[in-house]
Amino acid sequence: MIILNNALIKEINAHAEAEYPFECCGIILGRLQNGVKAALELLGISNARDEASRHNRFLITDEEFAKASFYAAKKGYEILGFYHSHPDHPSIPSKYDLEHAWPFYSYIIVAVEKGEAKEFTSWELENNRTRFNQEIINKGE
Repeated sequence: MIILNNALIKEINAHAEAEYPFECCGIILGRLQNGVKAALELLGISNARDEASRHNRFLITDEEFAKASFYAAKKGYEILGFYHSHPDHPSIPSKYDLEHAWPFYSYIIVAVEKGEAKEFTSWELENNRTRFNQEIINKGE
């Protein structure tokens, strides 16, 4: 389970709408408490893919990930996962998402239809990396 307050959900949706028709992406920071991920802050990242593939792929560079790791440690947070959008596509992981994901992390996907954020889901990769399981999103205050 991941806990996201309404402000963080709005922030993800706004980022997804602003980047449409391209995929947006970002990193979710927070704390792990008794097996529950409590999201506290988001780091919106500029999609590093070339323009021809940004409509259906996102890339967070190693440099951006390292900066996020350093920032998280400084704040006493952990990287809990990542978010990205699916422009004009359902908020379910693609085969590409499966091939590039890591276990433990939450993968939040927001479907953006004609520029408007719609369905919002979270997924966690099984340890054997064979499939995603939908993760419960607790919408805290």
